[in-house]
Amino acid sequence: MPSPRAPDLGRPGGFATSPGAGYTLFETALGSCAIVWSNSGIAGIELPEPSVAGTRRRVAERHPGAVEAEPPPDVRKASEAIARHLAKGAADLSWMRLDMDRLSPFARRVYEEARSVPAGATVSYGGLAERLGRPGAARAVGQALKRNPFAVVVPCHRVVAAGGGIGGFSAGAGTDTKRRILEIEGAAPIPAMERLSSDARLVRVARQVP
Repeated sequence: MPSPRAPDLGRPGGFATSPGAGYTLFETALGSCAIVWSNSGIAGIELPEPSVAGTRRRVAERHPGAVEAEPPPDVRKASEAIARHLAKGAADLSWMRLDMDRLSPFARRVYEEARSVPAGATVSYGGLAERLGRPGAARAVGQALKRNPFAVVVPCHRVVAAGGGIGGFSAGAGTDTKRRILEIEGAAPIPAMERLSSDARLVRVARQVP
């Protein structure tokens, strides 16, 4: 029997390469983030690198052709909402229109399903694959999330390892950033999370307050 073909994940990184694509930096509790836009919506969100210059380099690598510019009103509103969320973990980010035109159908499905995981909850990579009707595709889901251009808005940080471990995170300062965002959102510390079941149920773990 032939091996099942791996899903097409689409182009790695962002896709704001058309002339006129823009980006701007904005301040958050984590540091200077970047938001990239195109004519079709928000094309990318980059979490802080160790330096502002590093954040700009990451934008250039993932969104070639994007030029630093004054954001249009809807993009400014989005950046303000992201900043509020990274301060208190409770802002509504579901209204934002994302430019997924150059992503594969599989990557779009992964990102759309990830957006349904609420703040304060987590799901395993395998659990998210089951929710997509692709049991056994945990590795492909992980690879799609690794390439996620929409950090925070597509909350790949809420997808963790099956045993309750932190899992991977390629944005910002890596797993330290992932852990910090989960704590801001009210999830329990990763080592204390209960094991996520294989039936893809969301596990909401409220932080205990004395």
